[in-house]
Amino acid sequence: MTAVVVAVAALALLALAWLRLRYLVVTVEGDSMLPTYQPGERVLVRRARPTRVRTGQVVVLARMADEGETRWIIKRLAAVPGDPIPREQIPALRDAPGTQVPAGRLVVVGDNPAQSFDSRVSGYLRADRLLGVVLRKLAPR
Repeated sequence: MTAVVVAVAALALLALAWLRLRYLVVTVEGDSMLPTYQPGERVLVRRARPTRVRTGQVVVLARMADEGETRWIIKRLAAVPGDPIPREQIPALRDAPGTQVPAGRLVVVGDNPAQSFDSRVSGYLRADRLLGVVLRKLAPR
């Protein structure tokens, strides 16, 4: 009986560790994704590789803060590697070479252009900064 309890506990811990590696909760800060996401809302994020995302998805990416700490930003994918460069919508990419978004780069925008620092200003973001895809809002605490 004790062996069964230990085995069940071990399986539960393994399942919890797997879930923690696969999913996480991020709190929205700022107004860049209004009206879709409000400041203070929490969202469930599934970790994803850059090759597993597609245009239109809302994603979470790492941004280095002034102090060197990592901060998370939430943006909508406007283009992924291989997509045509969205020159008309993204002023910072109007003179970008080529016709397609290069490998290792993403084009992201906030839903609230007036309050979003995104690819419209900075151009491409590095795909290796991708944390994952927003799956849904979570109920308030």
